[in-house]
Amino acid sequence: MNPGNPTSHCPICESTLEYYFSKTYPTYPGSPFQDAKTIDYVKCGHCGFVMSKTHAEMEPEEWAALNVSWHHHFERNIEQRITNQPPYADQSLALSMLDKAGLVDLDDCLDYAAGYGTMAKFMSKYFGRSIQIFDRYVVDEQSALRYVDAANLGKYRLVVNSAMFEHVLNRESLEEVNDLVADNGVLMLHTVVCETVPKNPDWFYLAPMVHTAFHTNRSMNILMEQWGYSHSMYSPQAKSWFLFKKDHPGIGRIPALVRDINREIQTRYFFDKPGFVDYWKGF
Repeated sequence: MNPGNPTSHCPICESTLEYYFSKTYPTYPGSPFQDAKTIDYVKCGHCGFVMSKTHAEMEPEEWAALNVSWHHHFERNIEQRITNQPPYADQSLALSMLDKAGLVDLDDCLDYAAGYGTMAKFMSKYFGRSIQIFDRYVVDEQSALRYVDAANLGKYRLVVNSAMFEHVLNRESLEEVNDLVADNGVLMLHTVVCETVPKNPDWFYLAPMVHTAFHTNRSMNILMEQWGYSHSMYSPQAKSWFLFKKDHPGIGRIPALVRDINREIQTRYFFDKPGFVDYWKGF
């Protein structure tokens, strides 16, 4: 992205970004903004990626304060929660099946931007697997979770990202995630990816004020090509994609494995294809 103007060019394909629409958010307890805040969104005319111009131009301290206050207020107060959380149970099940099949390695896994470690806790309690986690903004100091310090981050055969792709402000944040994936590894991500981001301030995925980036099937396929992923899987139940690096040793087994698993559980639990699985076409 153009460093002189961080919202002039698309962080995915470098095409020009143009104004799309605006949305005004009310204040909330602990917000860094005393009054309602209007957010302007811009769209890429080539790949359809949409991002918040307002968030991208915030000072780092302001963005950090918004993140911490929002997650503390809305995620830790179920009555105040305005969006559904990731389907941690099905994500854990999907990962466990793929680990058993040898497509992912839970012993060499990092849950990146894991927040308070909800999925890691679920994996440990119900599947008996302990995974490492990292979050730049929040830490659950009351738990025995395996948090990794930023200085100790390395390369992993499996990187899980359940709650970040919709929070990025620039290309560098996306690169931070991909840089953690081994050259023969897998990136699992949970976010909303659609054919076209609706031009609608009331769209459900805009409800959280900290959602800043909205991906399309085309923008994700471009990212996959740029990063060296050649095949993907999608689970509607887990609402997650699994992106496989082109040097992953199990790529050739994926189609047959997907057929076998779906047959075993008698449902279309996984979909796969070369490139990005463009599952959501309805909007």
